[in-house]
Amino acid sequence: MGEAGWGLFSYIYRMESTDVCILGAGPGGSTAALHLAKAGVRCVLLDKAVFPRDKICGDALSGKVMSELRRIDEDLPALLPHRTDALPSRGIHFIAPNEQWLSVPFQESSSVLGKNGAKRPVVALDEDSANEPLPAPGYLMRRVDFDNLLVETVRRTPLIDFREGDAVTEHTPVSDGWRIGTASGKTLHAKLLIVANGAQSAFTRHVAGIDPEPKHFCAGLRAYYEGVQGLDANGYVELHFLEPFLPGYFWIFPLPNGAANVGVGMRSDAVSRQRINLKTAMLDLIGTHPTLRERFANARLVGDIRGYGLPLGSRRRRLSGDGYLLVGDAAHLIDPFTGEGISNAMISGRWAAHQAVQSLQANDFSASFLASYDRAVYRRLGNELRISTRLQRLLAYRWLFNLVVRRANRNPALKQLLSAMFDDIDLRASLRNPMFYVKLLFA
Repeated sequence: MGEAGWGLFSYIYRMESTDVCILGAGPGGSTAALHLAKAGVRCVLLDKAVFPRDKICGDALSGKVMSELRRIDEDLPALLPHRTDALPSRGIHFIAPNEQWLSVPFQESSSVLGKNGAKRPVVALDEDSANEPLPAPGYLMRRVDFDNLLVETVRRTPLIDFREGDAVTEHTPVSDGWRIGTASGKTLHAKLLIVANGAQSAFTRHVAGIDPEPKHFCAGLRAYYEGVQGLDANGYVELHFLEPFLPGYFWIFPLPNGAANVGVGMRSDAVSRQRINLKTAMLDLIGTHPTLRERFANARLVGDIRGYGLPLGSRRRRLSGDGYLLVGDAAHLIDPFTGEGISNAMISGRWAAHQAVQSLQANDFSASFLASYDRAVYRRLGNELRISTRLQRLLAYRWLFNLVVRRANRNPALKQLLSAMFDDIDLRASLRNPMFYVKLLFA
C-alpha cells in the first residue's frame, strides 16, 4: 500500500462515529447529555477544560435551576442542603435608582415538587430522616462547584462518553452530519451537534451566523470579597440599579463562609457610549457610595476582578440549522434584566435532548425538522425574555423604574410576575388572563 493509501487508512481508522456530539460540558451541555442518557441515547460530550474549572458568573441558582436539577434526577436537589459549598437562597432584593428596596421571595415549594407538580412526601423512617432538611427554593454556589456537581453526575452515567481537556479544532459539515476534529488529533463523525460551548462559541459566530450585538450583549465583571457587612441572613441576592451602571446593575450575592460574589453588568452599547471603565467605576462605587462604603469598609478582595461577556436574549434568534442545535449562552438566552443564564441553559439543554431523540427516531436532521426545537424553547422562555427586555428598557427612564418598584411594593401581582422569572412557573396562563392585567395595573 502506498503512502497515500496508508494515510487514508489511518484517517478512517481514527474516525469515530456517534449519533450526537455535544460541544461544551457546562450546565446546558451536561443537562442535554444527561437527558439523552435518560432516553437511552449514547452521546459524546466534549470540553476543552478539565473539571473542576472556574466559570465567571454571579453564582446564583434560581428556583428554575432547582427544578431542572429535579428533572434530571429527583434526588439531585436533595444533595444541596448537605453541601458546605452551597448556601440556601430565598429571594432577591431589587434596589431602584432612588435606592428604594423591593424584596421578592422565591416560591418555597418550587424545589421540592415531585412528578406532575405534586409535593414530594417526606417519609420519616427514623429519627435522622425525620429531620432531613428540604432543599431551599434557590442556592448560591460557585460555578466551579456547581458545574462540577453536574459533571460528576455525567461521569457516573455509562451512556455518556465524556472527554475533557480536548479542544475542538474543526467542525465541518459533511453529507451525513459533521466531522469534528480535536486538539488530541482524534476525528469524530456525528449526525447531530448540540452546541453548548458558551458566549464566545466559534460555531455560533461562524456557522450559525450569530454575531454579538452591543445592544443585545452585556459586559460584566466578577470579584470575590470576604467581610462584606449586611449580607442577608436568608441568602437574598441584591441587584442595585444605580448610577453609573444603567442600563445594568451592581450586585452583591452572599456565598458560604461569609464570602460574597460582587460585580457589575452593563449593556455593551452603553459602555461604549459612556466610555466607562467598569472596573474603575465599580471600585469607585464601593469606595464612595454612602451605604456601600460602610458595608465594604472592612472587606477584602480575594483574587482578581475578572471580566466576561453575556449574550442577552433580548432579541429572538434562530437556534437551529441543518444538523445542529444551539444551547444556553451559545444560543444567546441570558435574561436581559437579571443576567441569569444557568437555568435557561439547562432548559434549552433539556429541549435539545428531546429534539435529538425525535430526530433520531425520524432519521431527520434537516433545518426544517429541527426548527421545532426553536419553537419549544421560545414557548418556554419567550414570555420571560420579552418581559425582562421591557424591564431592562425601563432603566432608561429612572423615574419610571422607581415608580414600578414603588408600585410593586404594594402590588402582589407584580411581585408574582418578578418571582416567576426565577421560579419554574409558566407565565402563559397568567398572561392570557385579563384579570391579571387589572391586578397588575390597579391592585
